[in-house]
Amino acid sequence: QLMTYHPYGRHSSSCWLHNEPWLDMNTLQSGHDRRANENYAMVSHDYALSPIKPCLDSEPRYEDHPINWLPGNGWFDDLEVRQAAYWALFAGACGHTYGCHDIWQFWTPQRQAISAARTDWRTALDLPGAFDMRHAKALLLSRPYADRIPDQSFLIDPGEGTNHVQATRDGTPDQADASYIMAYLPMLRGIEVDTRVIAAERLCAWWYDPREGVALPLGESINTGRLALRPPGSGPDWVLVVDDVSRGYPPPGSSPWKEYAR
Repeated sequence: QLMTYHPYGRHSSSCWLHNEPWLDMNTLQSGHDRRANENYAMVSHDYALSPIKPCLDSEPRYEDHPINWLPGNGWFDDLEVRQAAYWALFAGACGHTYGCHDIWQFWTPQRQAISAARTDWRTALDLPGAFDMRHAKALLLSRPYADRIPDQSFLIDPGEGTNHVQATRDGTPDQADASYIMAYLPMLRGIEVDTRVIAAERLCAWWYDPREGVALPLGESINTGRLALRPPGSGPDWVLVVDDVSRGYPPPGSSPWKEYAR
């Protein structure tokens, strides 16, 4: 069995226990205190530690949770749930935890809330953020997964705050040997990527819809070393996927890559 430690908000088990021999993996709690909580930075920190241990965000912002526990601040929605998931996964997390504020406390209007709630837990079972998690898994497994690494170096402008773009690819760190790249855009904005990281003459690009799990093909092009694109008008969030044409990958999220299709 695997053993870890669940920390309090804005902390990771690595703060105290990383070198303990019984700690098999690090878990962090990016928490519920504000929008655009930079969990990717926390994951990146743990990903780079030695000895190497897997890490994941075990308590990100929960869907339908009041921001900083105050309903007057608004409530985390499905966009912010997806943002936390893709930021963490693309930063190197080995998995992700989805949470819903109404469900963990099984809140109903007939019960006193443990923490401010607004949706009956039975209704909350169908909140959209929960269903969006399967699209993240489908996307990652539609490309070679075991060699996947975080890599911000091919982003010309990674942005900041709610516009922060997080990127991942396969291959070797600091080597131009990727067969695909992915970049998560939490808001509608243009993106430019350095495609020299992909060792291929021809590229195939896609927009992947993290709400519906659908890939929109953008066609093939010669690898000129730069690619600038804007996502479709709807959204707000999208994932850019760029492939080496010669690898023959299926549409993103459509089916597991060969090594997982069992």
